[in-house]
Amino acid sequence: MKTSRPVQNVEVTVEVEVNPTEDENKVRIAVQRVLGDINLEIVGEGKYKRLVGRAAGLESLTRFYDLLRRERILDAARTVLLRGVQGKKIVFYLNKQVAYVGHISFSQPHGESPLGPIRVEIECDEPQSLIDWLTPKTAK
Repeated sequence: MKTSRPVQNVEVTVEVEVNPTEDENKVRIAVQRVLGDINLEIVGEGKYKRLVGRAAGLESLTRFYDLLRRERILDAARTVLLRGVQGKKIVFYLNKQVAYVGHISFSQPHGESPLGPIRVEIECDEPQSLIDWLTPKTAK
């Protein structure tokens, strides 16, 4: 039984620093391995460059949705996402190096990942419904 689409007006924004020691293409690959084929643009120049991407619709979260299930981290992810709710937004951070190898590891905004995290912001009408769709409760 397929569930109906839980949430409308989903907008995903991704932001990640590209450090001077990093290959911009590898950072792009890291983001796309966990968030799918999101269009990323380079912003800034010199030492301070970032990749910024935006996507709309629930489809933009399909890769993330599938990875959460493959990695069997629904409960942990649910906790992180619930903590990240800010009004109509959900903000969370992913480890860049772990993302590059196609896995999900949630991170703190500062200090935890030496190369800096991938910042993900999901804006939607009903964050709770989106979290329920992405990470349904598994514990009885």
